[in-house]
Amino acid sequence: MSSAALMMSDNPYGSDTTVVSTCKAKISAALETDQVTVTGAYDDPNGSHISIVVTSPLFTGKRSMQRQQLVYKAIWEEMQDAVHAVDSMVCKAPDE
Repeated sequence: MSSAALMMSDNPYGSDTTVVSTCKAKISAALETDQVTVTGAYDDPNGSHISIVVTSPLFTGKRSMQRQQLVYKAIWEEMQDAVHAVDSMVCKAPDE
């Protein structure tokens, strides 16, 4: 899929929203936090590979895999099309 095709023109976050900003918004909403960083590989906002760092109170008491599952659930739609892979993911509770 071309970079132009990766623009999220049919999404509720706006017509010029990038994959990175869409993923960030969805993770923030699902995990009830503003402490989310999503970076495209090689600083490409429409890259098919992304890295995620998120801190959420919803992670408290959850194991690493459970935390990652919550993140993947939030961006499931993007994982079916625009995002090919999550290269790295750091999930922390606020007290960590």
